[in-house]
Amino acid sequence: MIINTGARTDTVQYFSEWLIKRFEEGYVLVRNPMFPEKVTKYELTPDKVDCIIFCSKNYKPILKDLYKITNKFNTYFHYTITAYDKDIEPGVPSIDESIETLYELEKQVSKNRIAWRYDPILYTEKYDFDYHCKIFNYMAEKLAKHIDRCIFSFVEIYKKLEYNMPELIRFDENDKLNLAKMLGDTSKKYSINIQTCGTDIDYSKFGINNSGCMTSDILGNANSIRFKKIKHSGSRVGCHCMPSRDIGAYDTCMNGCKYCYANKNPKLAFENYKYHDKNSPMLLSNVNESDIVQMGQQKSFLE
Repeated sequence: MIINTGARTDTVQYFSEWLIKRFEEGYVLVRNPMFPEKVTKYELTPDKVDCIIFCSKNYKPILKDLYKITNKFNTYFHYTITAYDKDIEPGVPSIDESIETLYELEKQVSKNRIAWRYDPILYTEKYDFDYHCKIFNYMAEKLAKHIDRCIFSFVEIYKKLEYNMPELIRFDENDKLNLAKMLGDTSKKYSINIQTCGTDIDYSKFGINNSGCMTSDILGNANSIRFKKIKHSGSRVGCHCMPSRDIGAYDTCMNGCKYCYANKNPKLAFENYKYHDKNSPMLLSNVNESDIVQMGQQKSFLE
């Protein structure tokens, strides 16, 4: 099975000690976000886990202990570094700080296991087309030799985002085409392999691949392993990723990003942090007497 550590929260930045301890003890408990009384237990051992996917905006807190995981497991790292400042991402390090941390991560895991995520792309009066051109070029030049690929997506407009970001300017199809061409041209300039995430729109004429961000080819090539031929059904429309299981929890990320889909509101994440115990097998709180704990299905996808 594939374990995902960062789809529901930035586990690496805020819960690194807990994460390391889970892999040391060899198991984790995950509460079902739809049915809170249901808890799933996953074994976190090399014979049960084919690959671990990390996704974070700040790997600095885990660097000193990361070897405890990478020495035993196949891994792949998504590092999100966007164009935005504290007005959009209040809890995220600056671009230059993030780039320096990515260099440190590369020394430990090699460039073949690192994807730079430039997403979501959004427009405001401040963050317009020219701004993205300038910042993406700046980052691409600095990151090109230190990453496996770049992955981008356009922001999805949903009701909560309209409320949290009234300054947001909606894209039209021409906006997306212009941005895709810019991203493709800049990536070609620096010999970066670039691809989309979560869309079926074809931008191949700009040198952009249409692929999942967690495919058997990407994970297999990065770790020199081979996967069975399985359906990449993904988790939503336009997703072409392998099936995975997330061990985090919603409403726990304190980055405070305005576009976040995983928090109902930023204050709730800070409130929930009070219930975090680094020694608990569960990210938030502990198992209750009324909880139903069951073993998760852990089928290997490896050949």
